[in-house]
Amino acid sequence: MLGRDTFRTLATRRAIEPAIQPGLSLTAGLDSSSPPLEFDASARYCQELTRREAKNFYWGFIALPKSQRIAIYALYSFAREVDDAVDLAGSSASPNGPESDPRSQMLQFHRDRLRRCFAGDVSDPIMHVLARAVERYGIPLEELDALVRGVEMDLSVTRYETWEDFRRYSSLVASAVGRMCVRVFGFSDPAALELADELGVAMQLANMLRDVREDFGRDRVYLPQEDLRQHHVSEQMLASGRGGPEWESLVHFEIERARTCFAAGLRVTDYIPRRATVCVNTMAGIYQAILQRIELDPYLPLHERISLNSRAKLAVMAKSWARAV
Repeated sequence: MLGRDTFRTLATRRAIEPAIQPGLSLTAGLDSSSPPLEFDASARYCQELTRREAKNFYWGFIALPKSQRIAIYALYSFAREVDDAVDLAGSSASPNGPESDPRSQMLQFHRDRLRRCFAGDVSDPIMHVLARAVERYGIPLEELDALVRGVEMDLSVTRYETWEDFRRYSSLVASAVGRMCVRVFGFSDPAALELADELGVAMQLANMLRDVREDFGRDRVYLPQEDLRQHHVSEQMLASGRGGPEWESLVHFEIERARTCFAAGLRVTDYIPRRATVCVNTMAGIYQAILQRIELDPYLPLHERISLNSRAKLAVMAKSWARAV
């Protein structure tokens, strides 16, 4: 349900200092005689990282019961680190192939962290909290691994030919996270997992519309190439920031597609607890509000990264609570 906002929360995409890097951790220097990590301190670390970086999602997270919030904070924190491994400023592909690309090496390091986490080896705050979450809520390694595989695609794939190609990418970077969130929330019917997939695609498409200019600056175009051709939108338009009727047509087409996905995906709220519905409706509502702003001015994404102020986000959250009563 999160999507690569998980991952795309700052306008400059500045890299935050990860909790742990190869050969270095917040607990560097600990040996077998060192005291174990304090869970409350690890949980506070994840919460602070999430509060600082999850400018949209945090408004939904705070609706959850404490134990679920902590688990979601750990998921977000890990996802954020994985995303930053690919988008670190100044990173570029290695001329010696992907195996020697430092970003690939970092992603492999995160995979190794996951496996150590599932084996009970928790040597940094995020894995400390995540280990308890995966055990308590039955989060499978395969879904965490899917997130890493999806982010890894950004090392080699910069264009998506079809809508189905985009959906496959979204199923890894967004829908897998949505499934994990639903496992944390609890659900009354397995259909909730499939609906989380659809909601993840909806939020990912909203992200891509919002971040068109920023992504193009990284030589990435996530909107399907077949859609650009159908609406006669060239990449030169994206580069110049000057659209036209063609761009407006494309934007309205993708907004309607996103709304269809939102309508389907938000049915997940029929199968999860009340407070979790507030969380989901708040996060989805913020992105739906961003889509409304883009609909009013389709050229905004070509010039700036659209966001809502705190007052607008609070209004979305209040509406979500009112619907849950």
